Amino acid sequence: MTSSMPFHPAGGDPVPAALRGFARVYADFVELHEEPAHLVARDRAPGRVVGLVSGGGSGHEPLHAGFLGRGMLDAVAPGKVFASPHNRQILEASRKAAGPGGVVHIVKNYTGDRINFGIAAERLRHEGIEVRRVLVDDDLATESDETATGRRGTGATLVVEKLLGAAADTGLGLDELAELGAAVAAASRSLAVASRAQTSAHTGRPAFDLAEGELEYGVGIHGERAAKTVPRPPSEDLVSRMLDEIVAGLPDGPDEVVTVVNGLGGTTLLELYGLYDLVADGLGERGLRHAGGLAGTFVPALDMAGFSITVTRMRPGWLDWWAAPAITPAFPHGAKETA
Repeated sequence: MTSSMPFHPAGGDPVPAALRGFARVYADFVELHEEPAHLVARDRAPGRVVGLVSGGGSGHEPLHAGFLGRGMLDAVAPGKVFASPHNRQILEASRKAAGPGGVVHIVKNYTGDRINFGIAAERLRHEGIEVRRVLVDDDLATESDETATGRRGTGATLVVEKLLGAAADTGLGLDELAELGAAVAAASRSLAVASRAQTSAHTGRPAFDLAEGELEYGVGIHGERAAKTVPRPPSEDLVSRMLDEIVAGLPDGPDEVVTVVNGLGGTTLLELYGLYDLVADGLGERGLRHAGGLAGTFVPALDMAGFSITVTRMRPGWLDWWAAPAITPAFPHGAKETA
């Protein structure tokens, strides 16, 4: 990618070789098609009648290809680094994934993704394949009247894909899945912070500069700078501030929540587990029952040093779907916790 990165292919684009390598490592799970690039799960529950398709820019691995398989996604369309997949990729992925009941597109709220998934959906409908869209828009950092596009889609994408995948395996239909996905996205809020930017693909240096002791509060998963840079507080204070905003942004509902503490690429598991402990305690202090979750790197921004917190307010039946098996390359089997 750059001379400062360990993997620097002669053509300059790391994605094709990375896709081939991923497909070789997980050959039992996925099948790669290169023209146009998309990946398809080799196994799906026999009761599934609606296919699930997601996708987006590369650089966020294991999202989305790592969640291909029984219990989650049927096909994904990977774009270039931090770039939307082409609508042809989405179209081919959807053709292969569609069941007799049609296909659901799980789309993060970015302009390019919305446009290209929309074009593919129009073509699918012209071919007689029914399509519904679930738009994931969980990032509180862009919830502002000044932000025309609204909240970005970030860490809650994983939660939506997991719950929809488990529900689809029970045989739910197209409209039921679309309504469920919209409800899960609406019940989720996220925030991300970073102490160091990702490595730029063009310069080989951090994409933006932060002074020692500074923190980018509200950073995006494509390396978008936050609206504000703040002095870096102790982790306890930082998590408390983030949870105050996330909990205030959640819609009303039951007290049970699922949490994802997600590394942005340059954060160790040692740190993420410690942060998760602070998050779980902090949710309890705010009157919420921490019913399960994950800590790990699931939606990174290349090698950015930082983390995000996603909280989803659970509805009746959702915890069973969260705990259902997911046989994929990257989703942990032991997702369920007891409070």
